[in-house]
Amino acid sequence: MPFPSHADAVVIGTGAFGLSVTLQLARMGLRSVVALDRYPIASQTSPRAAGLFKLVQADELRTRLARLAVETVMHFERDFGVTLPYVRSGSLMVARTERHARVIEQEVSDAQRWGADVHLVSAREAQALAPFLQAESILRAAYVPGDIYIEEPVSLLNAFREAAELLGARIIGNVPVIGIDVRDSAVRAVLTPEGTIQTDIVIDAAGAWVRAVARLAGTDLAVQPMRHQLAITQPISGTRSEQAIVRIFDAAVYVRPCRGGLMWGGFEANPLPFDPTAHGDDFRIEMTPLDFGILQQCAESVRNVVPVLHDVPVQEHRGGLFTMTPDGRFVVGPVPAVRGFWVLSGCNGSGFSFSPALGRLLAEWIVQGQPSVDLAAFAPARLAGVVDEASLREAAIFQYTHYYEPLGE
Repeated sequence: MPFPSHADAVVIGTGAFGLSVTLQLARMGLRSVVALDRYPIASQTSPRAAGLFKLVQADELRTRLARLAVETVMHFERDFGVTLPYVRSGSLMVARTERHARVIEQEVSDAQRWGADVHLVSAREAQALAPFLQAESILRAAYVPGDIYIEEPVSLLNAFREAAELLGARIIGNVPVIGIDVRDSAVRAVLTPEGTIQTDIVIDAAGAWVRAVARLAGTDLAVQPMRHQLAITQPISGTRSEQAIVRIFDAAVYVRPCRGGLMWGGFEANPLPFDPTAHGDDFRIEMTPLDFGILQQCAESVRNVVPVLHDVPVQEHRGGLFTMTPDGRFVVGPVPAVRGFWVLSGCNGSGFSFSPALGRLLAEWIVQGQPSVDLAAFAPARLAGVVDEASLREAAIFQYTHYYEPLGE
């Protein structure tokens, strides 16, 4: 097919955020939706995600959005005619210290008020749900029966893509956006080496490259990419896919079944801020520097509760880049200074799992004039304008290292 010259909307980025909003814009009837990526489609951070969906969140808004995301995944085949495999394993929140026991108790209390199905369980009950745990090391545990995971994260991206293309969207990889034509403070076109696409709507969903795209439109966003790593073991006897996801709060480590073994990752105490734009146009996500020693430290930190992580060889070590914001919240909505320029970013470690909900709501906002859930708390305006890089980096590190704790703890 010839390269498009016009589009109702152009989405920049084909990760989970970009493909989700592309699908939803096409579902809502836009005649021509084009998604572009400078890399192969769905090839950067999103396929390297952990694939975890978490119904219990830090506030009522995100708890509501998490529920919408899980429902979208579970009903995907019914709604779009495309298979999307997932595992409804439930999850456990685990604490080994008194302070983190109180954090879990508060999260359970709050989430129950917001309508989430979650309850405290004994250490023995936790071990029955996730037999790789050692009950003797668990001080407090809570169970969320509705949590799910996607075994291979790329399957979510493939489902978004297939469904979007069935609805008429064009998704094009290996085409960088080299300019955004803005006249009279409004988007007019997207420029690429393959040609210019006339459009009044551009959605910046470029992941770790979101600021570079925003700058093409004459604006900026306080978003800091941050490395995150995980590992997958070789198969372990007795491990089954339906065993619960485990989040060990005091160590900031998560574990879930994967490929017959276990996947684990952790939020580093001294994380690595990493701006891919500083490494040239040829940088790809697989070039992100990884450090398996950090994952070994994470495994060591939970040795008394998940000892098996020390006994099994690793089959995969992978990493990607989270987009962290100073306040730990997503960036979703219009940029006031540039009419027609929208942003979907600020994953803060949860973008993959929220993408089914946020893509849908942003599409509603663009097509209908407002989303069915108020997203004012995620307004890009709060992060636009002059950015103090040192302050941004410090705040982003704080948000990353406090992922499992309430702000200010």
